Amino acid sequence: MLYYALVFLVVAIVAGVLGFGGVAGASAGVAQVLFFLFLAFLLISIMFNFTRKV
Repeated sequence: MLYYALVFLVVAIVAGVLGFGGVAGASAGVAQVLFFLFLAFLLISIMFNFTRKV
């Protein structure tokens, strides 16, 4: 999931440099959502890992 967030971030940067504002904004939004989903899943995984070891 983090890979896709980085891919959309690169697409947003390239589109922004080339002047495609709509595409850049949409790609940046998707990258932001995927990144926060990755963080949420990471925290949930860490919590389950700590509770299982106790």
